[in-house]
Amino acid sequence: MPLDPKIADRLKRTPDGLVPAIVQQYDTGEVLMLAWMDDEALHRTLTTGRATYWSRSRRSYWVKGETSGNTQRVRHAALDCDGDTILLKVDQVGGACHTGDRTCFDAAPLEVAT
Repeated sequence: MPLDPKIADRLKRTPDGLVPAIVQQYDTGEVLMLAWMDDEALHRTLTTGRATYWSRSRRSYWVKGETSGNTQRVRHAALDCDGDTILLKVDQVGGACHTGDRTCFDAAPLEVAT
């Protein structure tokens, strides 16, 4: 089955058909990662409750944690007001980053002038 047309009609995709997905820990709001989804990845995510993304480098779908065991169970999904970003609130098991870090933003914090 394709993505619900009510959702698909709201999406504003990049020229290659993708929408960025911001992923947060559902209970703390911690930002874990950014990934990419197309209509099929979003459909799979919404119908299975397992975070599914499109890999731009491998050009294939991947279910978070399928090989690493670091799974994401989706608790909430929403589109932003413009329909150009997806927000997933997940229950993250293990590290979210492919490096093993808790988040993809742990390794390289930037200094900010105050």
